[in-house]
Parts: sequence; C-alpha cells; structure tokens
Amino acid sequence: MKIFGPLYDRAISWAAHPRAPTYLTILSFIEAIIFPVMPEVMLAPMCVAQPRRGWWFATLSLAGSMAGALVGYALGHFAFEALKPLFAALGMLAGIESGIALVQEKMAESPWAVFTFLVLGGFMPIPMKVFTWASGIVGVPMLQYVLSMLIGRGKRVFLLAAVIRFGGARAATAMRRWIEPVGWVATALVVGLVAWLVWRAKFA
Repeated sequence: MKIFGPLYDRAISWAAHPRAPTYLTILSFIEAIIFPVMPEVMLAPMCVAQPRRGWWFATLSLAGSMAGALVGYALGHFAFEALKPLFAALGMLAGIESGIALVQEKMAESPWAVFTFLVLGGFMPIPMKVFTWASGIVGVPMLQYVLSMLIGRGKRVFLLAAVIRFGGARAATAMRRWIEPVGWVATALVVGLVAWLVWRAKFA
C-alpha cells in the first residue's frame, strides 16, 4: 500500500502554486507536529524552479518548523498531564513518574548533552515531530531545545537549498524515488519511540 508517494505528489503540486511560499511555511509548521511528509519534498522543487530564491524558501521553512517545534513540545508535555488520571486508574502513574524523574535528573546533570543529542538527531532523516514530542514528554530544557531545533532543522533546509542550487533537478528526482520506503521507516521510528518511552517509564 502506497501512502507517502501520493502525499509527496500532493506536496509537489503545492510547490507550483503562486502561494507556494505560504504553503511551504504551513507544511513545515504542521510537519513538526504530526504531518508525515517532510517539508523538504516541497522545498526541493521550489528551489529547482527558482534557485536564486532557495535561501529565502529555506528561511520560510525554518520559521514554520520552529513555530511547530514549540507547539509539538507543548503537546508532548501536556498530553501526558491529560492522561494522568487514566495511568493512575491502571496503577501505572507512580512508575511513569519515576521514569520521567530519572530522565529529568540526567538532563539536569548535563543539559548541554541533551542539546548535543538533539543536534545530532537533526542530521538523521527522521521527522522533526519525533524530537518535538519526545522533548516535551521528558521536559528538555527550553534553551537547549530551541537552539538544537534551530541548528538541526536549519542545517537540513539550507543544505538542501545549496544542493539544489549546485546539483540541479537530479536531487529532487532522487527524493521521489525513495519517499515511500523513507516514509515507512520514519513511521516505524515514531511508533518505536513511543513504545520505548512507555516501556522506560513503566520499568525504569
């Protein structure tokens, strides 16, 4: 079953629209929260069509991603609070809270270690929402979080703009070829991350 290919094609059609810069910013925003298609799939053809404006398009994408990163962090943080009564009824609340306290304690010992981890995570082809939700759940310090998201996402969109500027349309063609397997791998990573967080909180 193909899901990510059609989503990619829809993003490509948005790229040809006169309001593509606005759509790119919106896509970058919602991708940081929940949408499965990375904004790079729209940024790439926009850079191909107008290579001299690639840096501006990358800036718009980064701005949308940063706004979405703040929303994703808040949702991750407050979703757990909303589910506390359910966890308490199941007898799981004490174990979950002790697990979260352990993670927070480790972060307090070396908050810049968390920053380094998130920056390095931004170099992997993993959807931004993986890091935004996880950071909110465990309470990553805001300064380190915002800086890591800025660097991690910024290097991706500006590097893509540079590659398209100097590499031409071949880069965009390669993205279409691999979008389906990459999309399924990213989905598996999201599911695995959620399962790991639940297991860590319950058995830590």
